[in-house]
Amino acid sequence: MTLATLDGMTSHKTAQTMKPATAAKKLGVYLEATPAEFQEGVVTRDELNALQADPPEWLRELRRTGPHPRPVVAAKLGVSIGGLTRGGITEPLTTEQIDELKAQSPDWLVRERATQAEVRKETVRVKEKNR
Repeated sequence: MTLATLDGMTSHKTAQTMKPATAAKKLGVYLEATPAEFQEGVVTRDELNALQADPPEWLRELRRTGPHPRPVVAAKLGVSIGGLTRGGITEPLTTEQIDELKAQSPDWLVRERATQAEVRKETVRVKEKNR
């Protein structure tokens, strides 16, 4: 087979698609809070890139106010996902709820933030040691 033949065969290539859950994860949003048409369809790589490059209002609003998926909640609170679970946080939270938690600074949050800080310091120490 020549390269020209291969090119002819690939010219009808279909766009790579992903499930809505995968796209929501890549966008950092809670799937159940996205519009129905997003949840019920498939997302192509080009569509995902377009959403990331120029987010529509619904996506900007979701990122701003939530509800946020657990990885985003954990990052905004400065704890691990396991730390969220240990703190009794098992559901998505809105930005307002996250801000309230930060203001209240419950004991579990203080502990988990300290644990996360230690983990980060240890990671840096190991990286430096292995250079």
